[in-house]
Amino acid sequence: MNLQSKTVREGAAALNRRLEQLMPVLTPGGLLLGLLLPGVFGRLRPLVPALFAVMTLSGALKLQGRDLLLAVKNPLPALVFFVFTHALMPLLALAAGSRIFGNPDITAGFVLLFSSPTAVSGFIWVSIYRGDRALSLALILLDSLLAPLVMPGTVSLLLGRQVAMDTGGMVLSLCLMVVFPTIAGVILNGASRGRIPLLVSPCLGPLSKFCLTLVIAANAAAAAGQIHLEDPLVWLIAALCVVFAAAGFLGIRLAGFLFHLRRDQRRTLFFAGGLRNISVAAAMAIQFFPEAAALPAILGIVSQQTIAALMGKSLPLDPKPAIEGGPAGAH
Repeated sequence: MNLQSKTVREGAAALNRRLEQLMPVLTPGGLLLGLLLPGVFGRLRPLVPALFAVMTLSGALKLQGRDLLLAVKNPLPALVFFVFTHALMPLLALAAGSRIFGNPDITAGFVLLFSSPTAVSGFIWVSIYRGDRALSLALILLDSLLAPLVMPGTVSLLLGRQVAMDTGGMVLSLCLMVVFPTIAGVILNGASRGRIPLLVSPCLGPLSKFCLTLVIAANAAAAAGQIHLEDPLVWLIAALCVVFAAAGFLGIRLAGFLFHLRRDQRRTLFFAGGLRNISVAAAMAIQFFPEAAALPAILGIVSQQTIAALMGKSLPLDPKPAIEGGPAGAH
């Protein structure tokens, strides 16, 4: 039985590595499925919170409460990250969205997108490019726990009464999809001294990738009626998503230099600040905002991982071993 279990885990781990390589294909694939088959994948909308919770738990099982100590002992990288990603970028999104579109709902979508927490998948890129993995985990954990305060608070502060939103519903949904699974993952990891993640993570990894594809498809199906490829507005929103995503990577890289952070810390912030949890932004936009607010997140899904890959090529691979402090992969 042990040999069989080991074989299953090894096979699941190999599948997960393959799916990680296919992430630039999986995310647009989920988008296309939702747009082409809205009647099929639209039925999954009630399951989105549960699917998202599985994804969050899969990543959170690799987190430890002590990761937060790193942010306390050396707060400068975390402060740079939060000021840039949750203050400067939402303000830039508000200014550009208001000037270019003049539509408060679309502007709210951009603000929501750039107030969402950092993507857990950023840890994969940090590992590849020899960043500070412990810092990456600390930022993921802290940003996830603060999401119910940061996302509704940022949108409410910047847009006020310009858009209709259910703040209480957003907070509750974010807690169910992000905060509670994150806390559960950290507790299970710590209480089992890493044995539970070692046992279940190889199987949860591939499952979380499939859940991500289904979440994207379900959200895209809900927004399918708003996406008309012959509409220049759709292409303008998509182009601005690419520009903003690139600006996120380049801007936080510059901030790392300005504050004289170590190279491994700069590389960590590069991906933590450039990658956003677009799926949670899309879920919040579709559930709690007017339909047009979902367009930036839905269209941004297509390009995020591809932009990360292209931006990563500007960072030469470091021949030195990666800094210890985190597991071998994340989702």
